[in-house]
Amino acid sequence: MNTSRWAGRVVPYPGDLAARYREAGLWGTRTIADELHAVSAIHPDRDAVVALDGRVIFRELDERTDLIAAGLAGLGLEPGDPVLFQVTNRLGAILAWYGVLKAGLVPVCTLAAHRGHEIGEISRRVGAVAHLVEADSRGFDLVAFAAEQQRDHPTLRHVLVVGATTEANGVAIESLGADLDPLAARKTVEEIQRGIDPDDVAVFQLSGGTTGVPKVIPRLHAEYWYNAVAYARSWGWTAESRVAHLIPVIHNAGIVCAVHGPHSAGACLVLGNVDLEKSLPLMARERATHVLLGHGHFGAVGLPGFEAATSSARGVVLSGTKVPGALFDELERRGLWSGQLFGMGEGMFISTRPGTPREARATTVGTPLSPLDEIRVLEPGTEIEVPDGDTGELCCRGPYTLRGYFDAAAHNANAFTSDGFYRTGDLASLRKIEGERYVSIEGRLKDLINRGGEKINAEEVESLLLRHPRVVGAAVVAMPDRRLGERSCAYVVVRGEPITLADVQEHFATLQVAKFKWPERIELIDEIPRTLVGKMDKKRLQADIVEKLAAEHGAISPGGIS
Repeated sequence: MNTSRWAGRVVPYPGDLAARYREAGLWGTRTIADELHAVSAIHPDRDAVVALDGRVIFRELDERTDLIAAGLAGLGLEPGDPVLFQVTNRLGAILAWYGVLKAGLVPVCTLAAHRGHEIGEISRRVGAVAHLVEADSRGFDLVAFAAEQQRDHPTLRHVLVVGATTEANGVAIESLGADLDPLAARKTVEEIQRGIDPDDVAVFQLSGGTTGVPKVIPRLHAEYWYNAVAYARSWGWTAESRVAHLIPVIHNAGIVCAVHGPHSAGACLVLGNVDLEKSLPLMARERATHVLLGHGHFGAVGLPGFEAATSSARGVVLSGTKVPGALFDELERRGLWSGQLFGMGEGMFISTRPGTPREARATTVGTPLSPLDEIRVLEPGTEIEVPDGDTGELCCRGPYTLRGYFDAAAHNANAFTSDGFYRTGDLASLRKIEGERYVSIEGRLKDLINRGGEKINAEEVESLLLRHPRVVGAAVVAMPDRRLGERSCAYVVVRGEPITLADVQEHFATLQVAKFKWPERIELIDEIPRTLVGKMDKKRLQADIVEKLAAEHGAISPGGIS
């Protein structure tokens, strides 16, 4: 690995393991940009991306992103420069993604919902040089926001804009390089890529985080592309496959399962978004063969357009939470094969792929993706394995699982075992079904709330609540929700006048906190209940909110199928 830029801040794979992964044919010797170029040469006239706002074949994707890359280089951006990505699901986001990689830059995968609280810290942590946003985001002016962030962060030299009609407030990225010769642009990209080692940092993803702003996850060219190739192979994708994706595409799942995964096989990404009234007809029109549904979309099964959208489907992958049995039953009634996926930005993917017994598909998340993945279930806080069937902490290592968070030596000391297994913070057990061991996720050690796939760190929200002048105690817990799985409820102790939900929302807006982190219900209490050892008794509070919701609305079954 060429570590000159990130020396001491990125933990490399041990040399013996890296050699093993490469000798086994898992890791290649190309960068992600070169992998795309090679695929495009094989499948030039096949659809590469079909989105709600446009489409490109592989030849066009390759040529247009060459021009964008050359244009970025012309702005003075240099290989290794981090670029904040804050965009939603649209064709321009995919063009920008590959254009940035071809320029040797490092995408930093933030969320469109992030605000100054998150973006400011992430930008400073990685030393971001550019900020990519979109021009017509609904309800919030991301271009103005990026300009505001630029003023406060000396390393941020450029605002890049997807979907811009003018360049008044930033550089319109889709038009970059439009005045350049395509052959010259290709030579520029080739020269840049020759200077990049396949084991260099390609992308920075973000963790769900258990403390403060999300931690930064370095993903390397060879291992990240292998992650996607292995995923595509596990589902049997070919150039004929048409893979639909509706949840945020700049998430790790979006990049692996929807961008790099399909493209590694010469397959097409059918890129929808959260708006099912638009996305289901797109799937139907483009004859999607596969789709990944996060639990925010589990309710799509009952919509009138779902049958047409899945008329060509060979598989529906369900991800993000325990899958209700009724949902499996309904998909089977419609003749749809379904499986589960459990994955994380840190790397490990576990899934129930074709050939998995029905019982395992319905009750577990399956088996690891790679033959060289290693998993252990340990007694929390120890390195002692628990027997099959018992619950412990899921720990893992392998050819696409990180060896350490970026620039986080102190945290890494506790986040990994002595022999490099990543402690996921998820509770799991190993169940034997028809002679094979499958992973069942049983809960989590991490104090996280899973709101439609977005992980909310309860401790972070509690600390933000305590910055309100009248709040003297706070405990944030998950409350069940039919559509999103979970939402956050804050139990607060106040001094003086009672506090309302509107007061809390105003407080979080002032702090520029991403809206999905805002508490969605406030319960005033006299004191935070404690366990016998003095810790916040969140189990008691969660039982309380479940009881209150049941009294108000009836029992809630998360996931949209009751």
